Amino acid sequence: MQKKYDAAVLFGGISCENEVSVITGTMVCNVLKNGGKSVLPIYIDHGGVLRADEKLCDISQYKNGGYQNSTQCGFVSGGAVIFNRRGKPYRKVGIDCVINCCHGGAGESGAAAGLCNLLNIPFASAGLFESAAFMDKYYTKLVLESLGVKVAKYAYSRDMAGAIEKAKALGYPLIIKPATLGSSIGISKCNDGQQLKDALETAFELDGGVLLEEYLSPKTEINCAVYCANGREIISQCEEVKSNGDLLSYDDKYCGGGERKFPAEIDKSLEECVQNTTARVYSALNMRGIVRFDYIICRGQLYLSEINTVPGSLSQYLLSDGYNSFYGVLCGVMEQAKDDFAAQKSKRIISTGILNNIKTNSGIKK
Repeated sequence: MQKKYDAAVLFGGISCENEVSVITGTMVCNVLKNGGKSVLPIYIDHGGVLRADEKLCDISQYKNGGYQNSTQCGFVSGGAVIFNRRGKPYRKVGIDCVINCCHGGAGESGAAAGLCNLLNIPFASAGLFESAAFMDKYYTKLVLESLGVKVAKYAYSRDMAGAIEKAKALGYPLIIKPATLGSSIGISKCNDGQQLKDALETAFELDGGVLLEEYLSPKTEINCAVYCANGREIISQCEEVKSNGDLLSYDDKYCGGGERKFPAEIDKSLEECVQNTTARVYSALNMRGIVRFDYIICRGQLYLSEINTVPGSLSQYLLSDGYNSFYGVLCGVMEQAKDDFAAQKSKRIISTGILNNIKTNSGIKK
């Protein structure tokens, strides 16, 4: 092993949100580097190829496919193997922990967490269960309802006919959401049957399941972020986000189309309810990493809409007043990951010895 990195930052992925993930990942890389940490950027392209190269911290590498000049890599126990130009492994590097910046796809839905768990690498982001559950908007509803958290009325379907039938019970207006996509991709508001049909066709082109949800109005959209460091939860102030239309769009989120107020100008009791609900869900599931909770306030009622286990920019704008202070947040989640890893490794693994009593399996026909 030739080198050990303080952190590997994983980003990109087989996802419609690959480009947004590059923005988050390179930002995190540079915050850590500027704070003095050694960082290995690992980019996953749309084809699932992993590349590791310190120059991948520079966002210009992703214009016109420049990242393809970087060498491929693969994860191994305790670190990564870097391949040479001929595709042969030529050096292994150690990794103290992985920070996940993959938005959407397998990267956010638990695969990254599971890979690190399997290969004995501390993971400084949300764990396997919460990543998988909250990547799916339908499973999110089921988990939240089991915890007694208020959610908007909804239905779920994996086929067009079923979705149209369930829409009749919900009534209009309603929202159609691809079940496992983020960043408002494929989300539509429907006021009648034709709009519903068009929205469902789009959603089913992008995903295998759709969530149908009542449209809450008038509404105030509130975000709140949380992370765990030194064994305690740190919760952000609330942010209000506003769209230029009926829904918070991709352009509102990433192209400057929307507005935000931070801190949000909401009633103190509602702000406390948001923060308490955030803490309760995060704690009940023993969650880790930086997670953003998205709420809707409608007619004095608070609804938890979605939970983002890899939020855009890792919610830097909610948890710090700038990149210098965000460095401390990242260090906190990294240290927590290493503490959790050490605690788990201290647990005893029992060997039952049953293999000693099995004579042979050579008689099994192939």
